[in-house]
Amino acid sequence: MPMPPATSDPPTTRESFVPPLVRAASEWAWRSIVIGVAAIAFLYLLGFLSEVVIPLTVGLLLCALLSSVHLRLTRVMPRGAAAGVTVLGTILVIAGLLVLVGTQISGGFDSMSEQVSTGITQARDWIRGTLGISDDQFSQYLEEIKQFLSSANLGSSLRRAGVTAGHFVAGTFIALFTLFFFLYDGPRIWAWVVRLFPRVARDRVDSSGTVAWGQLTAYTRATVLVAAVDAVGITAGALILRVPFALAIGVLVFLLSFIPIVGALLSGAVAVIIALVAHGPVTALIMLAVVIGVQQLESHVLQPFILGRSVRVHPLGVIAAIATGAILAGIVGTLVAVPVVAVVKAVAEHLFRHDHDDHNHDHNDHDDGEDVADDPPVLDDAPVAAGESPA
Repeated sequence: MPMPPATSDPPTTRESFVPPLVRAASEWAWRSIVIGVAAIAFLYLLGFLSEVVIPLTVGLLLCALLSSVHLRLTRVMPRGAAAGVTVLGTILVIAGLLVLVGTQISGGFDSMSEQVSTGITQARDWIRGTLGISDDQFSQYLEEIKQFLSSANLGSSLRRAGVTAGHFVAGTFIALFTLFFFLYDGPRIWAWVVRLFPRVARDRVDSSGTVAWGQLTAYTRATVLVAAVDAVGITAGALILRVPFALAIGVLVFLLSFIPIVGALLSGAVAVIIALVAHGPVTALIMLAVVIGVQQLESHVLQPFILGRSVRVHPLGVIAAIATGAILAGIVGTLVAVPVVAVVKAVAEHLFRHDHDDHNHDHNDHDDGEDVADDPPVLDDAPVAAGESPA
């Protein structure tokens, strides 16, 4: 039976009608969609496990901050004892600051109570003369507030607050427990994580972890510096205005500066309220201006500049990271946004340099091989089986 004549034209396929640029764009598009879906699923999982993830994150940040202290203690005592002393010292320092605040407030409460009535009277007189609000309007506003509170579902709000307080206490213990074991057994924990990866990737994972840890340590130390500057500025303003409990206000500002947004609002509100009840509305407005000025300086100048230099991220990137973190995860997002961006950037640059150095090394080896080889390679004359490569 005669065979049909063979044609030299290649078979027409559907891909031949798709331009290469469109094909490449479609491949990038569906891969980007898969990556985006995986990222969303990962963020959802982190949000679902937030009661565990947040304490672990806090413990990791505290470990980055206190690792240098623990390292110095290990020179004179075992690692376990050094980790325990570091954790206990941290608890004692925080408790001591809180006791200082409480002692100063309780010690000056008697003299403060004498100024409360005078300050409130000055505030009411100032509001009357400035805003034109009479006593009848004050009574009406108070009645509306009472009606709002009575109509609000305070029972469920208090129950939610109780649950949140319980989660906070549990999270605090988890964070301290995590801090101890990160300090005591951190190298072995990291070695176990590295062994989860294939052998060919372990060196890069290990070196990337070293780079990430350096960036995280720099971030925590820069955050402490920013919080200290914020506390010193507001304390100086309170001392100049002779606001009572100025040192306690400074300690409170320092501690609450580690809580983004909410901490600044709470500490600033406390300073302004104390100035109001102690010296009247004029001093309170000046104190408010001082608080706003220091916080704006810290948010828009010091934080981007200091954090940007410490973690090697541009100030615009710092601001964009904080805003993005606030949108995605609220307060927790603002807390971890900058270190995440810094770590990702540093690790990406490290891996890029590693790949570039490997490429140059392979290229140099190839050039050296060409200089040494005098004869061309000898090819094997054995037949190639079907389906195998001739290489």
